[in-house]
Amino acid sequence: MTDVPGPAGEDLARGALTTTPAADEPPTSERLLRVLLGTRRLALGATVQDRRWGWVGALAVTALAAVLRFWDLGRPHALVFDETYYVKDAWTLGRLGFEAQWPDEPNPAFVAGDVTSYLERAAYVVHPQVGKWLIALGMDLGGGAASSFAWRLASCVVGVLAVLLVTRIARRLFASTAMGLVAGLLMAVDGEAIVHSRTALLDQFLMLFVLVAFGCLLLDREWARRRLAARVGAVVDAGGTVGRYGPRLGLRWWRLAAGVSLGLACGTKWSGVYFLAAFGLLTVAWDLAARRAAGVGRWWEDGLLADGVPAFVQMVPTAVVVYVASWWSWFATPGAYLRQWAADNPGQGVTWLPESLRSFVHYHAEMWTFHTGLDSEHAYAANPFGWIIQWRPTSFYWEKHPPGEGTCPADAAGDCVQAITSLGNPLLWWLAALAIVVVAYLGVTRRDWRALAVLSGTIAGWLPWFQYLGRTVFTFYTIAFTPWVVLTLVYVGVVALEQTGSRPRRRAAVVGAIVGVVTAICLVSAIFYPLWTAMQVPYDYWREVIRLRSWV
Repeated sequence: MTDVPGPAGEDLARGALTTTPAADEPPTSERLLRVLLGTRRLALGATVQDRRWGWVGALAVTALAAVLRFWDLGRPHALVFDETYYVKDAWTLGRLGFEAQWPDEPNPAFVAGDVTSYLERAAYVVHPQVGKWLIALGMDLGGGAASSFAWRLASCVVGVLAVLLVTRIARRLFASTAMGLVAGLLMAVDGEAIVHSRTALLDQFLMLFVLVAFGCLLLDREWARRRLAARVGAVVDAGGTVGRYGPRLGLRWWRLAAGVSLGLACGTKWSGVYFLAAFGLLTVAWDLAARRAAGVGRWWEDGLLADGVPAFVQMVPTAVVVYVASWWSWFATPGAYLRQWAADNPGQGVTWLPESLRSFVHYHAEMWTFHTGLDSEHAYAANPFGWIIQWRPTSFYWEKHPPGEGTCPADAAGDCVQAITSLGNPLLWWLAALAIVVVAYLGVTRRDWRALAVLSGTIAGWLPWFQYLGRTVFTFYTIAFTPWVVLTLVYVGVVALEQTGSRPRRRAAVVGAIVGVVTAICLVSAIFYPLWTAMQVPYDYWREVIRLRSWV
């Protein structure tokens, strides 16, 4: 998995380590660095113009994302889909330190501004607290729980930030400012990304934290290879040899930061643990490839011991500590759900733990039972096989009014509809579904590390759900791996551009194809945008756009 695919890259690495550089040649560390990172990656940001466009372009795409997400964010002023749980849970969590129960049918009063009717008794909730704390922060900053804008403020900020992150991550991943901007633009206009930015659900925050972790590991990959090149080069230039084992790289702060972010992801939804596993294996695979390319004799053994074990120690315990710490208010509040279970049930549970942790473990056992046994029928339950093509999207909100009722004008030609359909841009997702097959093939045949990188998030966010085919699950879970769906599609364009070499006509044709696809995706988003954001449209418009029966 070097940046110089195939045997040529391996030969270059071997030559960098076994020959003494001539007087006019750069030191071994520089030659090795070209092997480990590639000349294009090393040249990224080398000019003022590239650095300027790297940020100006990213901020322009982010500004577009902000307009699409913030515009009339409070519409509709209603608790949309699972906002009925998370908004009220977040509000009481911020007030009491735990999620409280509410009286029967609380939503009409809550929407009308009566946000204090909660009961000071803990409710049974089945998701950790990090995402709800962020929703609560948004309500505090945005004007309080009576404002639907405030309910969604944190989700919206996160959605805008995710576009900036995708842009910068793609730029570094593909060593291309232009393709980074393409990735950011596609993320900015995708339906799943827009809908989740405008609703107060937890999956948006899960997406952000795993995306941050991926970005940290990408930076760690570059840092580690620079350090490896410097240390191996110093040995070779001093007349030594690398031998059977390579140098130790020490504490890796970016990897530690990834562990923190993945702990917060798990503290939002438990499905973050799949990203922890996938990204942990990914970063170790990168290290194994680096040591092999650097000429380490027993690179596989050295990589597992020198990099794999520290990776586990730096990421997994860190994530566990952050996850447990994210429950701080539960530990600090005697009235939290099951907080006193151990005291009320002496001798039960994991008896060797302190009472607070014994109660904590018991609560988690109940949560696990709920999640693994959830099989209640739901009109929008969706088999994971169809997620990647958005076969059965989730309807978050739908209202239909005849002329003269609700907000539908009396002189309207027909009924009016407001809808929020959690549906990714169909063209983007259908093309990305095909791209997954192409990228898997390219990853095997070209031994390109970027292929595994762009597939890693989809592997972590999609494949684990196939073990729960009997459980009630929904297509909107795909927001967690939407950034990698975008990266997968963009990667195909990157490889196509790289294959053009110095042939201007072929390169112009590839650029034209990329521009055409991106333009078409943007046009599709413009058509679907009203149905992602509860804009009032004629019923006939809704019927024309929602063409598939499985979308209704």
